[in-house]
Amino acid sequence: MKLFITGIGTDVGKTIASAIVTEALEADYWKPIQAGDLEDSDTHKTKRYVSNTKTIFHDNSYAFKTPASPHMAAAIDNVTVDITKIKAPETKNNLVIEGAGGLFVPLNDNDTIADLIQPDYKVIVVSRHYLGSINHTLLTIEALKQRNIPIAGIIFNGDEYKPTEDIILNKTGITFLGRIEDEPFFDKTVIRDYAEQFKNNLEALES
Repeated sequence: MKLFITGIGTDVGKTIASAIVTEALEADYWKPIQAGDLEDSDTHKTKRYVSNTKTIFHDNSYAFKTPASPHMAAAIDNVTVDITKIKAPETKNNLVIEGAGGLFVPLNDNDTIADLIQPDYKVIVVSRHYLGSINHTLLTIEALKQRNIPIAGIIFNGDEYKPTEDIILNKTGITFLGRIEDEPFFDKTVIRDYAEQFKNNLEALES
């Protein structure tokens, strides 16, 4: 099973969610494109959060120095992203794939993050509560449905806010996989606790 983690925007909690899903399934982890923070990348962070010994962390297909949209970061490094060169790593394990930003973050003049999602991937949407997040969440889900991309479910990031969560779930009919509270910090113990909470819902996706 390949699970692609996308967000409704930037800084909504994709990396924390990816770490929880990776830990819950003892899956492999792969971030195809990293822009900026190469010394403390999302792969580095996920490694610090995951405590099982089965997970393999696969190399980025592209890693750019500038924290910016991948198309811009690539241009600064005098590189053009070629999505035909972005291939999921070979593994017999489940694979968690973390996107960059939202679905329509550009990779080059033609392709976006959405174009990385292959037919055998299932998408988990990460939504964080803020003014406007309902619209951003519904637009993300609608875009996935328009492309006939299978949606595994949604993870809400932030303390429970039923008016927002209920309208999103009722309008879309997608599966609620779990909620990440506004924790004071995250470490291996916190991630492992969430992994246990999410485990049954995530394992059900394999059937």
